[in-house]
Amino acid sequence: MQKIITIFKKEKPIIGMIHVQALPGTPRHKLESSYIIDQALKEAKIYKSAGIDSIMIENMHDIPYIKTGVGHEISSLMCLIAYLIKQETKLPVGIQLLAGANKEAMAVSKSSSIDFIRAEGFVFAHTADEGIIEAQAGDLLRYRKQIDADSVAIFTDIKKKHSSHAITQDVSLLDTAKAARFFLSDGVIVTGNHTGEAASVEELKELKRFLDFPILVGSGITQDNVASYFPICDAMIVGSYFKEDGYWENKLNYERIAKFMECVGAL
Repeated sequence: MQKIITIFKKEKPIIGMIHVQALPGTPRHKLESSYIIDQALKEAKIYKSAGIDSIMIENMHDIPYIKTGVGHEISSLMCLIAYLIKQETKLPVGIQLLAGANKEAMAVSKSSSIDFIRAEGFVFAHTADEGIIEAQAGDLLRYRKQIDADSVAIFTDIKKKHSSHAITQDVSLLDTAKAARFFLSDGVIVTGNHTGEAASVEELKELKRFLDFPILVGSGITQDNVASYFPICDAMIVGSYFKEDGYWENKLNYERIAKFMECVGAL
């Protein structure tokens, strides 16, 4: 739990998502890099002014994703965006690079002096839209050590959304979380089955009961349900709800963020 406090300087931080516009070389890319950077910085400023605790950037518009790797045209621009957001907001900043590009995310974090990554495919394997995603914990932690990035936390998805887990159906969520802890994850992320879909409160309660380890909720948090999750998790990642009409591709809505943070403050 100390890692959460060290990075966020508080308990139960709210992490707001910036879905960076489609990057060079991807099918939907059409914007100049300067515009992409400016748009990400604009959203970071909105989050900061609305009272968010932390920001995470993600290349979600780069559909369809390729698995376990991205090109330099992606990682270099994300590195610049991460650095500028960190300098502008002074908030804890994290990154996820889809799909499963965890080493690249670690390299970006080290080079831009940001604080954490969200890693999929850390323990066990699953079948995602992109194909079979295999466990990367051993390679990723060795890489973190090699580039002297031990200060960068690795928060890891378990039983990840948008994926089939038939090949590990005999491994419970709790056992998956225990495996992530054993393999030196800094915290586990629990989601619903899809973007914007709420995680199971009952499953989270079971994890909390048997696992003395940071638990983050990674999807489906809204102002209406945050009170249910607040007592049983250590951080919350919120993306879709902060957008207009609660849809991930829309623009950020300052009022939704500010009211949500007021609600969390009351809790």
